[in-house]
Amino acid sequence: MTDRQSLMLLDTASLYFRAYFGVPDSLTAPDGTPVNAVRGMLDFLTRLIDQYRPTHVACCWDNDWRPQWRVDLVPTYKAHRVVEEVPGDSDVEEVPDSLAVQVPVIAETLAALGIAVVGADGYEADDVIGTLATDAGMPVDVVTGDRDLFQLVRDGSPQGPDHPVRVLYTARGVGRHEVLTEAAVQERYGVAASRYADFATLRGDPSDGLPGVKGVGEKTAASLLATYGDIAGVRAAAADPATPLAAGMRAKINAAADYLDVAPQVVAVAREIDSVDPAALDLRRPGSASDRPAPADPEALRDLQQRWGLDSSVERLLAVLQDLTPR
Repeated sequence: MTDRQSLMLLDTASLYFRAYFGVPDSLTAPDGTPVNAVRGMLDFLTRLIDQYRPTHVACCWDNDWRPQWRVDLVPTYKAHRVVEEVPGDSDVEEVPDSLAVQVPVIAETLAALGIAVVGADGYEADDVIGTLATDAGMPVDVVTGDRDLFQLVRDGSPQGPDHPVRVLYTARGVGRHEVLTEAAVQERYGVAASRYADFATLRGDPSDGLPGVKGVGEKTAASLLATYGDIAGVRAAAADPATPLAAGMRAKINAAADYLDVAPQVVAVAREIDSVDPAALDLRRPGSASDRPAPADPEALRDLQQRWGLDSSVERLLAVLQDLTPR
């Protein structure tokens, strides 16, 4: 084993949705069930692990894709994605039926392979990622198509307590992903990564049901933060008639006071939920006959391969996992 360690955290739903819509649905199991999302997810993992050679991996899971505590703060949060409200439990998200049947297969296959699937009740995958990235103690790559996770980016030092965190941004596809560092976030949005959550709060995000401050887009949000530092500074400037803030903008910020009281808590990813032992994320488990990793449950994995027609995708991923040496 190498002394160099790194952690890859995957926004699993982001990836399997991308696989479902990007991989032909002609890929089916022997019984005709679509497995395009399953095979696409496994192939994405193979590509990413082969390219970046992480020693630790976690497929982070939405145990609750729309936590009630976020809805209590901003009732519109992800409301447009709800197909059924479930009192006392997680609402039902709009997911195509042919994808919904594949999600359990993805989880079972990852478990049989020995790739950690990590979720936390009452939290989204973003919150699991935020916690694991903060506590990692090693360089971290976050794989996602969700801009909200840009708030985690920091350059840091591989040997220091402030380890670096990058985002491998998959909006254009896993094969064409972008590597976002602090400089990349600053260049793209005009704000420091550490202020990205404030930027997103001001700008809003229709895909998450966050209205933002009416009349404040990306350029205005970046300008306000460049001038006043953070949301608290922007609000203080709006409340102080002596500041040079334009009257129209002052009125817009003050009108959004109720939203700005609560939205920062919704946009910020949690970083202190119950975490897991980093050893559980280590891909370098010794096999029975060598120091190369073996599947966690070979028999279950064989059954899954046969039932769902996953042989080629599983074998490609196993080959990469068994060759985790630094490049």
